[in-house]
Amino acid sequence: MLIAITDLKDPRLQDYVGLTDVVLRSKHEPDKGLYIAESSNVVATCIAAGHQPRSFLMAERWLDSMAEILEQFPDVPVFTAPPGLLEELTGFNMHRGAMAAMHRPPLPALRDLIAAKPGEQRRIAILDGMVNHTNIGAAFRGAAALGVDAILVTSTSSDPLYRRSLRVSMGSAVQVPWTRVDNLLDALGALREQGYVTAALALEDDSITLDDFVAEAHPKTAVLFGSEGHGLPANAIAQADRVVRIPMMAGVDSLNVAATAAIVFYATR
Repeated sequence: MLIAITDLKDPRLQDYVGLTDVVLRSKHEPDKGLYIAESSNVVATCIAAGHQPRSFLMAERWLDSMAEILEQFPDVPVFTAPPGLLEELTGFNMHRGAMAAMHRPPLPALRDLIAAKPGEQRRIAILDGMVNHTNIGAAFRGAAALGVDAILVTSTSSDPLYRRSLRVSMGSAVQVPWTRVDNLLDALGALREQGYVTAALALEDDSITLDDFVAEAHPKTAVLFGSEGHGLPANAIAQADRVVRIPMMAGVDSLNVAATAAIVFYATR
């Protein structure tokens, strides 16, 4: 359903208004049950994952390249306008093609996400206090690329479906199964009940190297990654079965959390 935009005050465009206001969007998206997919590639990934669009937004020149997707949703509004008008509406240059307001699917229950069949090997990542949207997106991208089975995102972490996070992940946040956990310690207990060995990435005196942890060859592992500034809370480190570090050189004692996650995902694959 093609709709040419002539008035930026059109109430049907409310989903796309003020996207540069990070505070507004990060608070508004979860409450409304929507998220914004930005770029034609990310939109296609979200559609392929079975997510349902509420509307599309693009310059007219992208209609042909998006035709195959748009044909699947003949009753969904497709808002079009000249690039300058769209930039005024969204607050940025839409050079990546299309955007879509997508309905958020319900998140799976923790018990369902961590369940495993007898003898099945499973790897789960836990992101705690990770507030940087780029890091969240990069962590999901690494998890998808290196075969992590699921991700638990604590309530202190930012939204994996926030526009920038989703773009950085190239849509991986709709490909890797994930859910929110309100209480990290309760989640660790649930994982232990399911036979997972939990490992906290932290610089502690009793930590073992990543190589040593991999050599233990646990069939089910859950690895915790902390916030960009302060790392993991002490009570989470204390409850983990292992404390793991990545040996480094040249006086470097830590890496960006997304880079750390990628190294761990590769080593434990």
